[in-house]
Amino acid sequence: MQEPIPSINLLFDQLGLPSSDAEIEEFIEANLMPDGVKLVDAKFWSPSQRDFLTEQLKADAEWAIPVDELNERLHVKPKIE
Repeated sequence: MQEPIPSINLLFDQLGLPSSDAEIEEFIEANLMPDGVKLVDAKFWSPSQRDFLTEQLKADAEWAIPVDELNERLHVKPKIE
């Protein structure tokens, strides 16, 4: 049996966080970060969550895709005027 391709919902499950689409959106809105802060340096991660995210990015594993997506969604986008 083939493993499911990791999604952002599965990533939230793996991190022990609520993982419905609405819960993910709430998490993102509550934890937006400025561009200069790296995802793994965010203050809201537990040590085990931070370790998991760091390992996945370093390994460039399948989990790196939803981790990158989360990183993009958590960073505040500059307003274009």
